Amino acid sequence: MAYIRSAGLRGVRQVVTGLGGDPNDLARRCGLPAQALDSDEILVEDLSIALLLETAAAELDCPDLGLRVAQLQDLDMLGPVAVAVKNARSTTQALEMTSKYLFFHSRSIEITVVPDPRGDDDVLGVRFGYRDPDQVIPPQSVDLVLLFLHRAMQSVLGHDYGLLTVELPNELNVPAEQYEALFGAPVTGESPDAVLRVPSALLGQPITGGDQTLQQLALRYLDQHVPADQHGPTDQGSTAGPPGFLDHTRAALQQALETGTSSLAAVAGMLAVSPRTLQRELAHEGTTFSALRDEVRRETALRLLTTTRIPLYQIASAVDLGDATTFSQYARRWWGTSARQVRQRGAPAV
Repeated sequence: MAYIRSAGLRGVRQVVTGLGGDPNDLARRCGLPAQALDSDEILVEDLSIALLLETAAAELDCPDLGLRVAQLQDLDMLGPVAVAVKNARSTTQALEMTSKYLFFHSRSIEITVVPDPRGDDDVLGVRFGYRDPDQVIPPQSVDLVLLFLHRAMQSVLGHDYGLLTVELPNELNVPAEQYEALFGAPVTGESPDAVLRVPSALLGQPITGGDQTLQQLALRYLDQHVPADQHGPTDQGSTAGPPGFLDHTRAALQQALETGTSSLAAVAGMLAVSPRTLQRELAHEGTTFSALRDEVRRETALRLLTTTRIPLYQIASAVDLGDATTFSQYARRWWGTSARQVRQRGAPAV
């Protein structure tokens, strides 16, 4: 049995009432407390929400019920996850944080970046599914979550972020034209997974205007609530205290890697110091620029390998290593094994 924050029910009361239904009675019959329709913070069974959506769609003769509810929801309902994602430095970070921290909203569902289901190297998929691969996603839930995800990506990445097509694992609930008017892209039913297909070039693009202080506060809160098995290797061994030059350089490197500009000169420019000054300050803290960049690359690559399904060549790009061959050489040096084997193990390599 898995639970989800009742924020997933936001908009249900309004839609059901508008269709002439009794939302309180519907909630009761589906095993949900009526107050869950008006609060974001009550924990309810995820299958009860799915049952409510399917029951309401059938009884009220409203095949687009999930789509209607999604239009009344927004990213803010995810609370601190929304704060972290909205203030991401890049598209890669925004998608990565969505994948890593969605547990805060629901431990039963996941959003992952996957290779293009149609096999196009220039395309990747943003996939929605249950963590249990044997659990079937009900059609109204698919409609609701994919449209919510599309609208959330628009709010963070821009209205025209590049959606190519939408893949649904079930028959279309309404005519394709109705879906396409909402998504702004072709929609296909009876596909293997629920996926938004986007250009792979979307990864690594910088996002401007974010507030890094707000993001760090949100991430600190989320990390305090991460289950033990959710923590990545970079959560261990961290030290408290005010950030020094080393911490600022590390943060600049993380941002530089995401935009493919991780040279000494580029990072020094981000910190408003000369390359010589940067090298001297790092030497005072017992490290070198090359060593620190290698460390940040390793941590970032390991996090992407173990928390996403981004293809290896795209991880290579995300850590500014150019191509999969170079990334493979680094992986062997870092972990003594291949990047693919690290991913298959699903845990940090020793």
